Amino acid sequence: MAMAARCFMQRAKISSLVFWAALSVIGTGCSKMNENGHEKAAVMAVGQARGKTKEVSSQIYDMIGVREGKVTPAGPGVSECREDPKRMYSMRHTWSVYDVPMGELSRGFETLKQRLPSHGWKILKDGPNDSPAKTPELIADSTKEQFTANIALIGPGSGKPGIMVTLVSACFRLPEGADLHGEY
Repeated sequence: MAMAARCFMQRAKISSLVFWAALSVIGTGCSKMNENGHEKAAVMAVGQARGKTKEVSSQIYDMIGVREGKVTPAGPGVSECREDPKRMYSMRHTWSVYDVPMGELSRGFETLKQRLPSHGWKILKDGPNDSPAKTPELIADSTKEQFTANIALIGPGSGKPGIMVTLVSACFRLPEGADLHGEY
């Protein structure tokens, strides 16, 4: 794995921990509640959810508008949901755009910030994160799909410049007879 990709993956692990903690507090805002006040999960096969996750990630990439950079190759992954780890899961997709000048990355980040609301996203946070570098960060909920995105503009003081995106879905319920075994 290239050094830049390894660096982004290490940052992604740390950001994911922070992001997951934030998600537990803010939720996704996209799911319906059942009569007990718990989220009612949509039924979706893992392959279908993986495709939807790729589609939403592609939409975010298109909104950023940075075409000259490199993009980390990893695809969406599956995580069990605590409510019912055998029947419920969520999707996560962390990727980055890098190897372009910082000015272009900054323009892409600002363009994304301006485009998100007109593409069905509600910005929940827009400002520096709690890191020593005070990295610019956006957290947004999709008003159309069951996803939350954490987008960070990584500057030269934090390593190799890039835009890191972590996309996480709400919990989905497996169709009857389906199994999470072997999914990743």
